[in-house]
Parts: sequence; C-alpha cells; structure tokens
Amino acid sequence: MGLTLVELIVAMAILLVITTMALPLAKITVKREQETALRRDLREMRDAIDRYKDLADRGAIRTKVDSDGYPPDLETLVKGVDANGKHYRFLRRIPTDPMTHSKDWGLRSDQDDPDSTDWGGQNVFDVYTKSQGTALDGSKYSDW
Repeated sequence: MGLTLVELIVAMAILLVITTMALPLAKITVKREQETALRRDLREMRDAIDRYKDLADRGAIRTKVDSDGYPPDLETLVKGVDANGKHYRFLRRIPTDPMTHSKDWGLRSDQDDPDSTDWGGQNVFDVYTKSQGTALDGSKYSDW
C-alpha cells in the first residue's frame, strides 16, 4: 500500500510539471491565432478598399472630388455601390478587431500623415488596429 501512494505522488508531480510547462505555450498559441486573425482582417479590408479604388479610377462609380477615389467610410464597403447597372459590395461585414474585440478600427485618409492616429475624415485610404499591444515578433500591432 505504501508503494502505491508513493507512485501516485510521483505521477501527480510529473503531471504538475508538464502542465506548468504547457500553460505558457498555450498562451503563445492563443496570441499567435489572434495575430493571424488580425493580419487576415486587415488584408481583407485593405483589399476591399483597393477594389473600390479600382472601380472609381475606371470611372465606374461616382466619388467625391476630394476623395481621390477612396471610399468615404468602411460602411460604404459593406453597403456597396451601384456601378454600370450592377450593385457591388466589397465586404460582407466590418470584422471585429481580434485585439480590441470591437469593430472600431483606426482609419487613415490619403491626406493624413502615414503615422497619424487622427482620421481626417475625407476618405478611407488605410485601416489599422487601435490596439497598443506588441506582437510576438516585437512590432506594434498598430503599425501593421
């Protein structure tokens, strides 16, 4: 009976050590998945902005004079625009930022400074996360 108790204590100690080692790895895995989702969402929105700009540059859709062919806001990419008798939608929905868990993305107009955090409101040239966190590679999420 004494040998069984010792074996049980040793087995529990080994299990505790393995669990302690796995927990940080699990946190890194979760963060890596969030970063992958952030990159995907940014790429999806930037691609939608580029497709809108392409239609505007070809004269297929009407844009404001000072917009330089970029969409006025992200909602326009979701609602879509009419062009040449067709309705074009560029996004199904505005994605939720995986870092801030909100749909409030940082926006830049092409008249804004490249590192500006205040949107001028003229058009949407670029999007970025409002998260102030640091990625696994050491870069700032807001610089992606």
